[in-house]
Amino acid sequence: MMGTDLLLVRHGQTDWNVEGRYQGQDGPGLNEAGRAQAEAVARELAVARPDALFSSDLPRALETAQIIGRTVGLSVQLEPRLREIHQGIWQGMLYSDIQQRYGEALRRFREDPLHSPPPGGETLAQLKARITAALDDIAARSPASRVIVVTHKLPIALLRCMEAGCPFDRVWQMIPGNAQVITLHWPLERAAAAGQ
Repeated sequence: MMGTDLLLVRHGQTDWNVEGRYQGQDGPGLNEAGRAQAEAVARELAVARPDALFSSDLPRALETAQIIGRTVGLSVQLEPRLREIHQGIWQGMLYSDIQQRYGEALRRFREDPLHSPPPGGETLAQLKARITAALDDIAARSPASRVIVVTHKLPIALLRCMEAGCPFDRVWQMIPGNAQVITLHWPLERAAAAGQ
């Protein structure tokens, strides 16, 4: 099947990751450990001889992509639709505080992320719409090639769930580690799964 091989990379670690803060579309760039993770994954990706490099424009993803780009010899092409899901008023808050102050909304978001957003934030359905549109455009620009896509935990988890054909409430089990690489072929062969 014609298409594009995507090397999905979650950004490196940030201080907010360590502190347990919800980042969403806010938050700092990489910390020292995150930069080391980005350097390591850049060396791993260089072996794959990628053809293009796209990234979310959020600081933690862009910094990761810039480190990768220097190693693999590619310039970073920004794609704002690759951003993390918007976490609304939870952005910058500690998970423990969200549990305490927004327990019911958090439960709904965890059980039905497709339809129940964080207060003032996005649903997984909205994330799915923009991520798939972005990847369709990337694949159209880079057909039959190998493309690095630097993005965030929920976009990658969502795509893994779509590929596996699992219900969206299992997205939380598909979250990659910082600077982890997930390879998939776009367009997906198994996008018509239960609940999708």
